Amino acid sequence: MRSLLACWKLLRAVAHMVSGWWTIRRHFPGMPQPERDARVQQWAERMLAVMGVRLEVQGTPPAAGPALVVCNHLSWLDIVAVHAARHVRFVSKAGVHHWPVVGTLAVGAGTLFIERESRRDALRVVHHMAEALRDGDIVAVFPEGTTSDGRGVLPFHANLLQAAIVSCAPVVPAALRFVDAATGETSAAPLYVGDDSLIGSLWRTLTAPPLVAVVRFGAPQPAADRDRRGWAQSLHADVVALRDAIR
Repeated sequence: MRSLLACWKLLRAVAHMVSGWWTIRRHFPGMPQPERDARVQQWAERMLAVMGVRLEVQGTPPAAGPALVVCNHLSWLDIVAVHAARHVRFVSKAGVHHWPVVGTLAVGAGTLFIERESRRDALRVVHHMAEALRDGDIVAVFPEGTTSDGRGVLPFHANLLQAAIVSCAPVVPAALRFVDAATGETSAAPLYVGDDSLIGSLWRTLTAPPLVAVVRFGAPQPAADRDRRGWAQSLHADVVALRDAIR
């Protein structure tokens, strides 16, 4: 019975993805940016609901930009959860740009793409991030650079924080945890780490008992003359504290 329900959720999720793709291709070109942002957030909220995941937002999301959000990284589902909590412009690996359907969804959401292995490309992306922040956007990064198993938070890479420093934008630490809706215990179902396959992670999520995606926001903080490495270490501690505060 659980497998049949999962198949039904999967069909609805695929239909919702295609609907989002069509909206971006057909309607976004003539749509003002604030309405685009609202549509992306609504789409993400609906996707969570389709997959049987309830959203819980703790703390206060940034009401407006400029702001750089830094968050721990657990799964492919993180982007949907954060978008549902507050529309942001994510920084994502360049390969996503070429994925069928998903690439169009990412572009429509305002994603900035980076070649992670290229130091020169990191400098390019920092420049574009700083431009977006100066324009009043909310940009989000996963400074761990990869997903973790949720038992800890990997060290933060500091290079992308340079965008907040040069644009004088505040950074908002945030933490994410997926929990079992019935027990409140941390759920490993959506994890996408190590040798996990995307299909396997997706199927675990669809067959799991009802889940809650908890996104907890901290207070915005200015650089206050800190260098990016020192700030990265401080933000790492802030994100760990926010994650541990999720109940």
